[in-house]
Amino acid sequence: MSTPYASAAPYYARYRPPYPAEFYELLADRFALDGSQTVLDLGAGPGPITLALAPLADQVYAVDPEPAMLAEGSRLAEQRGLTNTSWLACDAAGIGRLCLPRIDLCVIGRAFHLMDRTRVAAELDGVLAPRGGIVLVDSVARPDVPHPPWAAVAEEVCARFLGSGHGSPADWDDVDRSGEPDAQGTEGTEGTVGVEGSEDHLAKSPFSRVETLTWDQRLRHTAEQVAGLLLSRLSSAPALFGDRRAAFESELRQALLEHDPGGAYVRTVRVRAVIATRPRP
Repeated sequence: MSTPYASAAPYYARYRPPYPAEFYELLADRFALDGSQTVLDLGAGPGPITLALAPLADQVYAVDPEPAMLAEGSRLAEQRGLTNTSWLACDAAGIGRLCLPRIDLCVIGRAFHLMDRTRVAAELDGVLAPRGGIVLVDSVARPDVPHPPWAAVAEEVCARFLGSGHGSPADWDDVDRSGEPDAQGTEGTEGTVGVEGSEDHLAKSPFSRVETLTWDQRLRHTAEQVAGLLLSRLSSAPALFGDRRAAFESELRQALLEHDPGGAYVRTVRVRAVIATRPRP
């Protein structure tokens, strides 16, 4: 039987909105990405960051504990003709065992809060180049913007199939592993999700020069994309629906189109990037 993580992989790869171009421009500028660097995408999932950075780097290593996520990313890399990506099944605690070459940049998207953050930062200190750094990135609903009415419609349909607490519109952009034991057996720490709360951990690490930047991103979805977003999450992954998945998708599309026959569902998210580097000598 497919696990929630495995069954969500193709939906995650297809329906999660990409980070904005400004994020990758920031990485290229701060870390002088010119096609000669080696990059680590830690907690890569199906590799949206890996695939976006591959044209800017010499080699990108995508590391994740879920083989199905890596298989999806590898398939997409082959489809796009990207030959400079490597897909490695490993938890964050095993970075040192991978025997990676010197890394110029480590990017962690929506996963650092799931790791033993102190240990991971110490492990990365052993593999990152002197001028290298760690960049955390996520996207969350803006707290000052009300959730759009269509999101409540989608949440209601999801709850009808799976029970309350599934598909909350506040967290569609996260993998929703908070509170779940990670591959190291470590609980999600302090209940924080994404990059929020991680700055303090990095400030006490070898990468103590910490800066946070944000962008607002306006996203426009079709009914199909709303369904795909919900199915990309652990709390509402396809495996949880069993043979009722097709019925869920059909009812969701119908409910959304009844709510707004125009079929355009808009929301605004805040993208947050935390850049952590070693102190200057």
